[in-house]
Amino acid sequence: MTLIVSSPQLTAGIAPERFKKAFRRYPAGVVVITADAGHGPVGFTATSLTSLSLAPPLVSFGIALSGSSWPTIERASSAVVNFIGAEQEPLARTFATSGADRFAAPTAWHRLPEGDPVLDDVAGWLRLSIQQIVPAGDHRIVVGRVEDAEHDENRRPLLFHDGRYLAL
Repeated sequence: MTLIVSSPQLTAGIAPERFKKAFRRYPAGVVVITADAGHGPVGFTATSLTSLSLAPPLVSFGIALSGSSWPTIERASSAVVNFIGAEQEPLARTFATSGADRFAAPTAWHRLPEGDPVLDDVAGWLRLSIQQIVPAGDHRIVVGRVEDAEHDENRRPLLFHDGRYLAL
């Protein structure tokens, strides 16, 4: 894993509330990122998943430095992107809740042969090897190479738009 460090002088930009308001109007797919760096599984709900490259197959996601999953993601060599189905809003909410025991019942999960935690019955998943972590304000951008994937073509995705979960 490579940590890219740069120190450009960033200007303040628009106010955080105005920034959040602008992005509330932009729909995004909902995923749960899971990982384990040897001290038990962690996970968090994200809407920042982006495909970056086809060759090699790369994706990225953002994670807040203040998030409880950050210390594990920072140390992990791999992670799993769990695609959340339209009917799985409660699962997305569980992994978005601060302080919750996200892997306790009723959350069903198992480990892939490589040891990565993956959620049961999701619409699909990507197993990533973490390639880079890039500083980005109060977040980090994690770049991962897709090593394996599963998906269910019969499932609809869960979306997030204007502060609400929605299905297509």
